[in-house]
Amino acid sequence: MKLLLDTHIWIWFLQDPGRLAPSVRRELADQANELWISPISVWEALNLRRKGRIATSGDFTTWLERSTPGIFQAPLTHQIVVATEHLNLHSDPADRFLAATAQVLDLTLVTADTRLLGLGTIRTLGNR
Repeated sequence: MKLLLDTHIWIWFLQDPGRLAPSVRRELADQANELWISPISVWEALNLRRKGRIATSGDFTTWLERSTPGIFQAPLTHQIVVATEHLNLHSDPADRFLAATAQVLDLTLVTADTRLLGLGTIRTLGNR
């Protein structure tokens, strides 16, 4: 399975795995699954760091390089940007980009955000 990690799932995976549901931990640990992150999640993590809501060791670029080995980087394409307009979803731009990325690239979005679960247009794995 190809799993697109919502930003909070990625951060919890790195810094606080106890917040992940056992089913999510199993899927993230399964070597048969591919883990993906979006550039939008990197942007969100950078903003969270700037606001002091997450801590990263050293400079952000070094932290990012250490935090993403073996994780695929989802592209941000014109098709994904256009797909954000066709989602029946709230206005949070980061969520719209993540949902559109999952839809266009045929990825399963791993999230705890109830607003993203059960959209019907994308596959999701809920952190429950």
